[in-house]
Amino acid sequence: MNLFHSAGETIAAIATAPGSAAVGLLRISGPDALAIAASMTHGRAAKISARVASLCHVYDHEGELIDETLFTFFQAPRSYTGENTCEFAGHGGSLVMSRLLQRALACGARLAEPGEFTRQAFLNGKLDLTQAEAVMDLISARTEQAMRAAHQQRQGHLGQKTESLRNEILETLAHIEAYIDFPDEDISPDVGRALLSRLQKVNHGLISLLATAGRGRILRDGIRTVISGAPNTGKSSLLNRLLGFDRAIVSDLAGTTRDTLEEAANIGGVLLRLIDTAGMRDQPADAIEAEGIRRSSVERDQADLVINVFDATSIAPAELPESEQAQQQIFLLNKVDLGIHPSWQKHAEVIRFSCLTDEGFSEVEAAIRQIAQTHAFDSGASIIAINARHQDCLQRAHAALDHAIAMLEENADLALVSIELREAMEALGEIAGKIDTEDLLGVIFSRFCIGK
Repeated sequence: MNLFHSAGETIAAIATAPGSAAVGLLRISGPDALAIAASMTHGRAAKISARVASLCHVYDHEGELIDETLFTFFQAPRSYTGENTCEFAGHGGSLVMSRLLQRALACGARLAEPGEFTRQAFLNGKLDLTQAEAVMDLISARTEQAMRAAHQQRQGHLGQKTESLRNEILETLAHIEAYIDFPDEDISPDVGRALLSRLQKVNHGLISLLATAGRGRILRDGIRTVISGAPNTGKSSLLNRLLGFDRAIVSDLAGTTRDTLEEAANIGGVLLRLIDTAGMRDQPADAIEAEGIRRSSVERDQADLVINVFDATSIAPAELPESEQAQQQIFLLNKVDLGIHPSWQKHAEVIRFSCLTDEGFSEVEAAIRQIAQTHAFDSGASIIAINARHQDCLQRAHAALDHAIAMLEENADLALVSIELREAMEALGEIAGKIDTEDLLGVIFSRFCIGK
């Protein structure tokens, strides 16, 4: 992506999803947006007041009507991008929208790249980098919680928090550099304690933000949920039942599932990444099944939630499997319609159900929902959930601040302390885009859809 294109360019793109719909939207943004819109409408667009939706006919270069649209002009800086922006709401057919876009390009616009409208909003100071990322989070949100978190980040909560921490470091750095400029003045014990207290408070703030990384992953990607068990216990049937459609092949033959299979499901308002795994047994039939079992073991170790499925007609194990990770587990006893082996009486915590008859399935869903909702947040609280990029920046800031605090405690050279504080400030600045590089912006905005 050419991140820093000529400031004189005007971009255009279809801002609605591909396919047929009642309405489609063409967006044009840049210094020549209104002039281009006027060319498309035989001058009509130039006569319409800003922020007033008006009927406009769009014509091709031969004067033939392309579409009858609702036109709106947003004058800079009161627009999404901070530049002059025009929007044509036309009939949402693929051909109609394509012809509207081609007409805009013929009149002087350039086809926008993915995320370029939002990138322009960032470059023009309409939003910080965390707010820009929240736009994509909002578009891709699949649960109410994810949508609520994206809205709060879009309002700048994360950017404000990191900027506040950055300002605290800046205040401390100013004090320290004042002592550097006047080397004859030693830092008094009281002042030293005050500076340390301030930095420790900032460090606690960084740790609190880092603790939300797990939240952010779950909100964006879902709870990693592995369905585990011996062959032919009904793992694939459970996956299909939770999804509400037949995704996995179900067979009475043991070892039908040879590899992991992943799908997403919304349970209790929380996104679950359901992973069906190959049946676990000590003697695999061949090398392919052995590899499937190895992958199942890896998935189990990496899961947030493990759903263990047993066959009600089989002999119960002496002990139910324990997790070595900080993951939660549910134990299900399937095929109760075929009868329950007496040995299961000692395992009262195992939920009895049947995928075939649906007996007990409401209890299965309730158990999954209860665990899923432990990841829910108080709707009245501010939801901050960092992503992987934020986590990297915060970890670097935290490491630099740890070094600075240790140096202050040991009365080390203040010049070295100031270097660590500057590194912490730079890492925090990257989060909101106070300090940025072309590569960083390229990675972030390339993930957006065209037209946004």
